[in-house]
Amino acid sequence: MTRALFPAEAFAELARTRSAARSATLLRSALHTRRLLLLKSLWVRVHRDRESMDPAVFRRFAASWQLLEQAERSHPAVVRDLLDYPTTGTWLAGALMEPAGPGLGPHLFRLDVLAVTAVLRSGSPLDVTLDAPDGLLSLPGVGQLRATGGGRVRFQARSRTVRIHTEGHARRAPAALFLTDRRTGVLTGRGPGWTGLPVLSGSAARLDDLDPYRVPPGGIGTPPRAGSEHADTDRAAWAACWRSAQDLLTRTDPARAAEVRRAVRALVPLVPHGPGSSGATLSVAPGAVLTSLPSGAQDMAETLVHEVHHSKLATLHELVPLYLPGRTAVHRVGWRSDPRPIAGVLHGAYAHLALTDLWRRAATAERVSARWRTSAGQQFDRIHDEVDEALAILLESDELTSEGREFAHQMRLHHASLGAARRAAG
Repeated sequence: MTRALFPAEAFAELARTRSAARSATLLRSALHTRRLLLLKSLWVRVHRDRESMDPAVFRRFAASWQLLEQAERSHPAVVRDLLDYPTTGTWLAGALMEPAGPGLGPHLFRLDVLAVTAVLRSGSPLDVTLDAPDGLLSLPGVGQLRATGGGRVRFQARSRTVRIHTEGHARRAPAALFLTDRRTGVLTGRGPGWTGLPVLSGSAARLDDLDPYRVPPGGIGTPPRAGSEHADTDRAAWAACWRSAQDLLTRTDPARAAEVRRAVRALVPLVPHGPGSSGATLSVAPGAVLTSLPSGAQDMAETLVHEVHHSKLATLHELVPLYLPGRTAVHRVGWRSDPRPIAGVLHGAYAHLALTDLWRRAATAERVSARWRTSAGQQFDRIHDEVDEALAILLESDELTSEGREFAHQMRLHHASLGAARRAAG
């Protein structure tokens, strides 16, 4: 895709941090196109290197690829949803970066799991046995089976029911999955060793504390932060925090609340580090919000809005490059103590522009607490000035593409309108 295929109105709408159905559809299309390209790149790499690969690994990859193709022909929407799930992006990035050698094999095993998950979600019959490395087998976006005492798991699917047998436990009742919605491919499960991923209220997002690809190997950020383990995750507290944040967003800005519900596919708990919470987004996994447990509704709402805009910008940049590669200049911005490359300046300015939009609305909202209105007004006054300085850096830079300069210009127009509205409100 190119800039010519992205309407000017939708481009400006995104730059102004407001995302209606048209621009959201274009971003979803761009994300899916990128996933298909990366998946095809993996196929090309595996076939190119097959002579140096364990023949059993190659045969398994080829069989799983064929199974995924079959599922796509019969239930394309289900397969698209699975390929677009955030952890699929993290897996593809890791597999494509893995050097040739035995380390690639474990990455390729993920295709087996993807293919089986696609067939199970489509409701097609299946009888297949998979390895369960370390006794764990995770189905992306669905849940995880703990195969205690066994290293292989058999899936027997007929119509809407899937029986899961763990090798070495013939006398134990199998776990079971149930296809509760054939149109969307929603699976729920129960039984020995099974742990599902809860759906967050009012959305299709999952609280994902299980998937091995929810956080890249080695963690995220500096210092590296790991994903919180399921045993250490208070799922009830996370669900309550999500609900309260959605309620606050809805009372402050219903359109923004709807965008968050639509855009977030996975909420990934991180191990806490220091006071307060901090969020993150992976450019290879748009739609995932990684964060330690926020302190409350306001903290969660701000984290969600902030990280959703990192996801939007990362997806847009794949569709329409906004900045040039290979530049080494760094710049100072108000919200960071370390100098940032131009990509960091653009990402930070965009996410904080979305927050100033939210805070400006909150400062005059009638259905929110006086405390939220006061806090929002104070944060707006501080961050609005910092965004102004960052936009000056962007508009004076030769590191943006022509599309990037137009995007920054539209950001500046929205930034100015927010300042004018704030002054008019007193």
